[in-house]
Amino acid sequence: MIEFLLALLVFLAAHSIPARPAVRSRFVAALGERPYLVLYSLLSIGLLAWLISAAVRAPVTPLWPTSLFTYYLALALMLPANWLLIGGLLTPNPVSISFRRRSFDPTRPGLVAVTRHPVLWGFALWALLHTIANGDLVSLIMFGGLLLFSLAGMRLLDRRRRRQLGEGEWRRLRESGRRWSAAQLLTTFGGGTLFYFAALHLHPLWGPDVGALLF
Repeated sequence: MIEFLLALLVFLAAHSIPARPAVRSRFVAALGERPYLVLYSLLSIGLLAWLISAAVRAPVTPLWPTSLFTYYLALALMLPANWLLIGGLLTPNPVSISFRRRSFDPTRPGLVAVTRHPVLWGFALWALLHTIANGDLVSLIMFGGLLLFSLAGMRLLDRRRRRQLGEGEWRRLRESGRRWSAAQLLTTFGGGTLFYFAALHLHPLWGPDVGALLF
């Protein structure tokens, strides 16, 4: 349990401290924006893997009964969650988390027309579904904490980007079109679906074989 709480603390700190504009600007100035995003993404994945590994090995304290329904609910809704996660990371987004910001086309915003924060909504949905499906204390602390962290992050990013961009540019971006490019459709739905089935295949490494419920 001590390792789990330490991993959770480090994970949250790694996603709070670098988010500060002054800290992020120093890293970007030293590394360049794209290398910084790649390294930060690798760090995030590594810390998340450590957090999940520590959670799996922590003592289990059941809080509510789970059932096949909660597993099937997670299986069904994790597909759109992956669309949000993968599509959000690969779609240019000037106001939220994305691997691409500067090539945003307001006439073809793609997934950004659905929500300004697709990655955070996908992460929040992932956390909520796993909280419900697991039903134990460690899962409630970990996934519930990540859910609140994602929801708070949306409000924080909105305030920060609105201040940085100015009211006129903020409104222009919010009133962008609804069109999708073929590449955006492919990366969001194709890439998200591929990632979904890859996660199902690898799920037994860190949790139950939920993919067996489908096949």
